[in-house]
Amino acid sequence: MSLAGARVMVRSRQEGLIWAVAKRLLYGYSMSDETAIGPAGAPDGGRYSRRGRGQPAPLQSRAKFLQNWSWVSVTQIHDGLCERGRAQRGINTETHAPAAEEWEKRRASELTLLETFQFLKSCHRKAPFLFFNGNTFAEIGRALATALFSDLKFRRRKEVSSAIAHFITGVLDQESMIEVISTLTESADWKPGDPVKTLRGSLHGKILRILEDGKVVWRPDGTGSELTSMPESLCRDT
Repeated sequence: MSLAGARVMVRSRQEGLIWAVAKRLLYGYSMSDETAIGPAGAPDGGRYSRRGRGQPAPLQSRAKFLQNWSWVSVTQIHDGLCERGRAQRGINTETHAPAAEEWEKRRASELTLLETFQFLKSCHRKAPFLFFNGNTFAEIGRALATALFSDLKFRRRKEVSSAIAHFITGVLDQESMIEVISTLTESADWKPGDPVKTLRGSLHGKILRILEDGKVVWRPDGTGSELTSMPESLCRDT
C-alpha cells in the first residue's frame, strides 16, 4: 500500500443510549405525520461540514414528541448516567424545581422536532442536576432520533443521532446540525464521476464505479488509492 493509501486508512474513523428507560418510553409513542458524552458533552471526534440550507422536512414535523417523558423518567436517565459514570447524584436547588415545572408544561405541548431539540438544549443550560446535565438531555435527543429516523441505514442514523446530541450539549451549532440532517436524509443515485465525501467530511473524492452488489468504488482527492464503501457511508459533495 502506498503512503497516501496508508494515510487514508489511518484517517478512516471507527465508528449509547440508556435503553432500559428510553425503549419503555419511546415505543409507546406514535407520531402524526454508549458511552457517556462527558460532563459537558464532549464530542466523539471529527468535524461536520457547514453550509446554509433550509430546514429538512423531519425537523418541521409537529407533534407532542416529549409527551411520554415525565420528569421522573428524566431523573431516571440522569441517575443511570451518574451510576455508570460514578458521579454523585443530586439536584441544583436553585434551578431544579423551575426546570421540572417547565418540563411538565412543555412536554404536553405540540412542538416541531427542531423546537423539541432546542428545548432539550435549554434544559441542559438550566443545569437542574449537579452532574451530567448535557448527557441527560442528549440521551433523550438520541432516543428520539433513533426512533424517528429509523428508516435510515445504521451509520447514517448514528451520525444524525450524534449530531443532535452534540447540538443539545452545545458542541455543535444549529446550522451545522441542520446541515448534517439534511445531508444524511437525502437519497442519492450514485454514478461514476459524482463528487462524494465521507459522512463527517474528512475525505473528499470522486466515484470511479458502482459494483454489482451496490458498493461504491471511489478515489479520495490527492491520492492514487481506491476505496470501496457502502453507499450509506458516503454523501454527495457539493
